[in-house]
Amino acid sequence: MTQQILAIATSDQGQFAQLVTVLIILLLVATIVALLSRRLQVPYVTGLVLAGVAIAEFLPRKVGLDSALIINLFLPILLFEAAINTDIRRLRSTLMPILLLAGPGVLIAVGVTAIGLKFGLAIAWIPALLGGVILAITDTVSVIAVFKEIAVPSRLITIVEGESLFNDGIALVLFSLILKFNATGNITVIDGIREFVVVIVGGMVIGLVLGYLGVGLYRQSEDDPLSSILLTVAVALSAFQLGQFLQVSGVVAVVIAGLMIGNLERSQSVSASSRITVLSFWEYAGFGVNTFIFLLIGLELRLDALGRALPAVLLAVLAYQIGRLLAVYPLLALVKVFDRPVPLKWQHVLFLGNIKGSLSMALVLSLPEEIVGRESLIVIVFGAVLLSLVGQAVGLPLAVQRLRLSHTSEVQQWIEGLQSQLMTAKAAQDELDTLLKSGVLPKSVYEELRSSYQIRIAAAERSLRNFYNRRSEKATEIAIRDSRFDAVRRRLLLAEKNALNDALRKRILSEEVVRPRLKTIDEQLLKVEDD
Repeated sequence: MTQQILAIATSDQGQFAQLVTVLIILLLVATIVALLSRRLQVPYVTGLVLAGVAIAEFLPRKVGLDSALIINLFLPILLFEAAINTDIRRLRSTLMPILLLAGPGVLIAVGVTAIGLKFGLAIAWIPALLGGVILAITDTVSVIAVFKEIAVPSRLITIVEGESLFNDGIALVLFSLILKFNATGNITVIDGIREFVVVIVGGMVIGLVLGYLGVGLYRQSEDDPLSSILLTVAVALSAFQLGQFLQVSGVVAVVIAGLMIGNLERSQSVSASSRITVLSFWEYAGFGVNTFIFLLIGLELRLDALGRALPAVLLAVLAYQIGRLLAVYPLLALVKVFDRPVPLKWQHVLFLGNIKGSLSMALVLSLPEEIVGRESLIVIVFGAVLLSLVGQAVGLPLAVQRLRLSHTSEVQQWIEGLQSQLMTAKAAQDELDTLLKSGVLPKSVYEELRSSYQIRIAAAERSLRNFYNRRSEKATEIAIRDSRFDAVRRRLLLAEKNALNDALRKRILSEEVVRPRLKTIDEQLLKVEDD
């Protein structure tokens, strides 16, 4: 008996050691992908998927997507991270296009895709509708990653983020209703609409209650950022699980709770340091979750099976693209009747950004075994996700650049020209200093070359100073609002904060002196983030 127990314990230890080894390998692969994707100008998520496909056969233990893990843990984290960073004021300004895309837009996409699957692949209506819902979900991680690298209007970013917040909720509610109809077979259209409304409203009520309680507790823990992090994690996960337990939308509950905590606490007495710590944690959490999800997608894909099902995959891609086209252009054409019109170039981005990802794969893996054609549907969805991540995610940056969504004025180009002159000249001076210290250059040559670069620096600085003096108030306001200046201000403030923390650790400065200054810097950092 004792030997059996020892054998089981040893086996468990071996499996745990293998799991740790796999996690270490995945972290190293993610780091390498991050470095290479930046150098090769390939989207990070696409690189992760391709890396996952490449290393799948070399891992000491098979690791794949767990639909329960993604839906119950990863999805609430991603939704809450997006919601807590969303400004309701910006969301209200783009509410009409967001509601059209996340409401009627999802229904149109589901219907068109389901019809394509039904008649194109000759499958039953239930799996066709489930496939339509699964492929109607848009993964916006790749789109937002493109926006971080290429300047696009802030209103377009808000539309994409807002649609992603509510798109998942509507699609998951439809998914559960279709499965319920398949199980019972006796749900009428009126019953379906009534249940749809109840599920959405119920999720909103749970989100409002937990969000309100969370803001109150958030205020009480303002001097303890770590407790604030634990609180927000508890709210995010409990909102989803409570929604699932009460058979309402956990996704809607998480979104509403995140919006409340992310916006109401701004008007409360919550310290800037606490808020920055919480937002930084959720940024890291979202990045880490997305990294593992897309690596796991690559590990789960089997190219041989996808190759055999390629015609069906291409048909599914064509069907959901037609559905997205009919959802984006006609619906957004109606926006101008009620609100500011959405430019046609923006509509192109919203159509091309119809990228599929982890949630589509998690949902298809969670399908009950009794669904007819389940295995075929899994292969089709996996193939569509792979083509989307490799094709659309790579092509989207090029398309955004060709569309030229963000126009740079002549004044901005002139300022950037002077800035580039400053950067290059100062970089050359730094290199000259290195060459002088290493003995490569004699001092006479060094002084002559350095003075020539100094003349260029002085000319550029004089031109910039005269420009800002001539248009002191207006130019300063433009500079302050410019996102590039925001990035510089943020780096400078972080450098100041790092210096103070370092002095505090080395006991050079006292805590009584450092803490008030850190609080001021955090408030300035928060203002830069909000702008």
